Amino acid sequence: MKLTDSSIKAAKPRDKRYNLPDGKGLALWVQPDGQKCWRFRYYFNDKEKMLSLGFYPTISLAAARQEHIRFKELLTQGIDPSDNRKEQKRQQAMAATNSFESIARLWWTQWSAARNQRHAGYTIRRLEADIFPVIGRKPVTELTAPMLLMAIKKIEARGALDIAKRALTTCNQIMRYAVAHGLAERNPAADIKPSDVLKPTKKTNYARLDQKELPELLHKIDSYDGQPLTKLALQLMALTFVRTSELIGARWDEIDLDKKQWRIPAERMKMKTPHIVPLSDQAIAVLTEIKSLAADEVLLFPSERRNGKSMSNNTILYALYRLGYHSRMTGHGFRGIASTVLHERGYNHDHIELQLAHSKRDAVSASYNHALYLEPRARMMQDWADYLDGIKTGASILPFRAA
Repeated sequence: MKLTDSSIKAAKPRDKRYNLPDGKGLALWVQPDGQKCWRFRYYFNDKEKMLSLGFYPTISLAAARQEHIRFKELLTQGIDPSDNRKEQKRQQAMAATNSFESIARLWWTQWSAARNQRHAGYTIRRLEADIFPVIGRKPVTELTAPMLLMAIKKIEARGALDIAKRALTTCNQIMRYAVAHGLAERNPAADIKPSDVLKPTKKTNYARLDQKELPELLHKIDSYDGQPLTKLALQLMALTFVRTSELIGARWDEIDLDKKQWRIPAERMKMKTPHIVPLSDQAIAVLTEIKSLAADEVLLFPSERRNGKSMSNNTILYALYRLGYHSRMTGHGFRGIASTVLHERGYNHDHIELQLAHSKRDAVSASYNHALYLEPRARMMQDWADYLDGIKTGASILPFRAA
């Protein structure tokens, strides 16, 4: 009698294992604990062998019979079903090892070592969210341009054009890594240019105020009624015009109040070179006030919610929102205003660019560029701070002492 789903479900466990045959070597083993497992008994080269097909009901009666038929066909071809299964598993393991996701993670480990931790984390999260679910399991040797394009177009479809362009660039880097390490023969991403497949994006600058609106902003910052550390962070950002990430990650061991310098290490800089910020008297006063709050022994601006972490970029942005500058000003906007004012006041372009940490990152100059022109830069930063004080009080501002 052939098995039926009803007879299988009705089979109860006994003290010892027993079999329910379905014919031609296929049987269901009923275990004392109630588990029911499919087994296929066969002969190959005059030796009796046994192969497990999985547990019922995960493997249904119909699925077990289908697999049974496949095994019988292999036997007629002189192929041992057990050896065939091992070979399939070996190929699957090879495919997994050579999958786009596994290669991407190898690339990311090497690439991220020389990158900002925050940027590196963002890159792998974007791959996990947008790329791996679509092509992550595909072996790099089988990846084609249309497959890659399918993942990129899905990102574009939700309106994330900039993310789609970055994802394509990242995939190109991953496949170049695969080719360079002998894991793939060619890079299908090289066949795709962002301009050929993605809608053009209109480049927008960081929101920032006009120079004449700066006095009002400074007054509002000074009267900010939110968290004291947030107000002090805004004040220090205005005085130093560093990037938001460089500000919020500031550590006390980077600050030398006696030398009036803030030395930011290379690993925290966008350009991956160390940076020196000469500290004006006003910046020293703000830092002294931050120190008096004793919020953290390591970080200047610790997070209120995450132990050992700094405040988020959004803290600065939302504070500006509260002050009435939504879509009009960002933390980065201070850099643009400072650059404009300093150039208008006659300061040397190279000194301004160095202070903005825009200096070129060539290998020869990277080690010492951060310390160039420190004396004139220190005078420039003090004059900048005096200028900010002057426009707050409405005093007549004399031209800066151009270096």
